[in-house]
Amino acid sequence: MRNFLANNPVLKRSRLCAGVFLLVAWSPALPAEEVAGHGAFAAKLQPFVDEHYVSGGVALVADAGRVLDVTTVGRSSLSTKAPLREDSVFWIASISKTFVATAMMMLVDEGKVNVDDPVEKYLPEFKGQLVADKKGNHPPRHPMRVKELLTHTSGIIGPNDPPIQKHNDLADDIRQYASAPLKWEPGTKFEYNNAGINTAGRIIEVVSGMAYGDFIRQRLLEPLGMSETTFWPGEKLAARLAQTSQWNKEKSVLEDVPNKPDKAWLEQKQVPLPMRMYLGGEALRAYPNRYAWPAGGLFSTAGDLAKYGQAMLRGSVVNGKRLVSEASFQRMTTLEPCMEGIQPAPGIGLGWFVTKNDSDGVPLGCFGHHGARGPVLWVDPVNKLVLILLYESMDLQTRGDAKRRIEKAFFQAALEKYGKPAP
Repeated sequence: MRNFLANNPVLKRSRLCAGVFLLVAWSPALPAEEVAGHGAFAAKLQPFVDEHYVSGGVALVADAGRVLDVTTVGRSSLSTKAPLREDSVFWIASISKTFVATAMMMLVDEGKVNVDDPVEKYLPEFKGQLVADKKGNHPPRHPMRVKELLTHTSGIIGPNDPPIQKHNDLADDIRQYASAPLKWEPGTKFEYNNAGINTAGRIIEVVSGMAYGDFIRQRLLEPLGMSETTFWPGEKLAARLAQTSQWNKEKSVLEDVPNKPDKAWLEQKQVPLPMRMYLGGEALRAYPNRYAWPAGGLFSTAGDLAKYGQAMLRGSVVNGKRLVSEASFQRMTTLEPCMEGIQPAPGIGLGWFVTKNDSDGVPLGCFGHHGARGPVLWVDPVNKLVLILLYESMDLQTRGDAKRRIEKAFFQAALEKYGKPAP
């Protein structure tokens, strides 16, 4: 393989550690020599290419001081047959939620937010919100709390439920959430919900006095040197966008997801053409309004996302400085005590999922997040590695346990090669 470290000064200069694996769409028509893998994990990924699950990937593994391996295979687009690049841009989807959590804990450290406070303390539009359940509409036993937004236990209405009208701005969406009753008593049930994370993002805006996107850029992306992570990829980044794949109607081969944008969307000239042709869900439909969608709006590259994971591996330390205090870091990356009895698998802290067993191929105590079309980030404090899988698959999760098998194959191979020896 090309010497990635020699040709990538950004990662070469980085003293952070990470492991990144990116999977994208597969083309059955490509000659084998054109999709030959490079790097330590190509042989592990090739079977999934051969089985028509994915088109290939890029894997990056590092320890606390250096990048250990970069593996690349496959294509970023089936229709154009463009090769996957080490700097291909991916929609990281719900991995964006961890940025909300980290930003919130920054404000906790500054004494501007208490996660045990009612949401209405910061967002008055939620005052008097009722619960609508089998008992009818009634006041909750306690008002919805900030920590319940981050643990998906708030009971807030979902972003796809009526009467939500999407893609205006964050403040407008939150007013709509507040206008509807809660679905259950806060803190009594886990239900994964983008609306709660969006509401947490709005608290960050109100408390900091900054637009959410500006806060994330100034307080996280810039200190981390993440120059290729954004809610709004411009022309240069959009040109490297990895396309989403899915099975064809016969379920025999993969193909790029056919996107047929309407005329109004295609005429959004402020949106780069590759973005207009990409099926990006909420993140792209929010683009024209410059809406930084907290729950899933970020796009990133392997190297950039690695920097974030690496910082978390170091306890949120960047260039000798902490992003959040040790107490806040531990709070968000360990199982949340208030979730006893309703913890999901793999478990959750504040905005970060936490492994309770090794069923995903990563050890107990790892923390991270998944995204809608396949991206996954795990930080492994035991083996001192970060493992990130990014791929663009519309329907992989519907094909049995394929998603789990792909992830586990890479995770286990990375840990066998670079993890700590068993005692």
